[in-house]
Amino acid sequence: MNIQSGMEDDAMLVGQAQIWRYLYGAFDGMALRCCVDLRIPDIISNNNRPTTLSEIASGIDSPSIDVDGLKRLMSFMVYRKVFDEEDGEGSETIYSLNHCSKLLLSSTNVTLAPLVMMFTNPVIGLAINALSQSVKEGGTAFKHTHGEEFFDFTLLNSGFNRIFNEGMACTAKITMDAIISVYKDGFLGSKGSVVDVGGGTGVAISKIAKTYPHLKGINFDLPHVISTAPTYDGVTHVAGDMFKVIPPTETIFMKWVLHNWSNDDCIKILKNCRRAIPKETGKVIIVEIVQHSTEDDPFNYTRITFDLVMFAFFPSGRQRSENEWKNLLGECGFSHYNIIKIPALVSIIEAFP
Repeated sequence: MNIQSGMEDDAMLVGQAQIWRYLYGAFDGMALRCCVDLRIPDIISNNNRPTTLSEIASGIDSPSIDVDGLKRLMSFMVYRKVFDEEDGEGSETIYSLNHCSKLLLSSTNVTLAPLVMMFTNPVIGLAINALSQSVKEGGTAFKHTHGEEFFDFTLLNSGFNRIFNEGMACTAKITMDAIISVYKDGFLGSKGSVVDVGGGTGVAISKIAKTYPHLKGINFDLPHVISTAPTYDGVTHVAGDMFKVIPPTETIFMKWVLHNWSNDDCIKILKNCRRAIPKETGKVIIVEIVQHSTEDDPFNYTRITFDLVMFAFFPSGRQRSENEWKNLLGECGFSHYNIIKIPALVSIIEAFP
């Protein structure tokens, strides 16, 4: 027997299995969308106990539900560890929520269901198909597909703008819980006001203002974003352009903003941040991915994938390493920085003048 040939055959078999897995990986996201769309996690939760397939079927608003299709969906979701299953009375399987499916509930304060609906929206899916065109010709896959860059598209399409804002808001709640649990002293030491630059509909700054009532919260974003923002206690919504001027403040907070922009654009934004805060006591709190290619944690795959997402959707968007963040901050007049890891996809980067 040729041992080398046998090893190569085994490696080719593993490679073949990888390709199949990657190709059908698209069904992971779409199956999640299906579960959220049909409100399956909510049906199980409302029963307050493990739930049979027939009970799930009866809870779905449809007069002609395909029970066999539902069973196959649930089998897939159990295999992907989104739901748990066990044998019930008789021969019928019962399904229950786990740590994953609990994040797909629509009726809880901590949910990723809107993010699922945003990222599996056809607007997003169509753009990903143009990735090869972006590599060959330059430009974003999103613009190749839709004729507008991402944020211009949201400005012109109020329906998708709402879906996008809801997706970002739900991640903000989860990320802010992680930030506040670890970074308590960071906000306790702040005084006066905190401006959330690019704060969207104000979810993050409302959490800060609620947790630290001694701080005045200012949510700062473009006019069409601010126009959809709800009212929060302790928060003032201010419309403006971060490339022109940022409201004066003691502390600036920016979550998932700078990764959308090129180094040159980030320098413009950061220099405006530097001008907005006092030299002696000011601080900029940046919440972003810091690439850690050698570290092993549950978010590594997502961090790497996110950089490809930025390439596909934003003209100059990218994720950055610690050294890249260090260089950006230094060029903008920030003399030192700290990176604080939190139990999340992102890290906290404190920047001081």
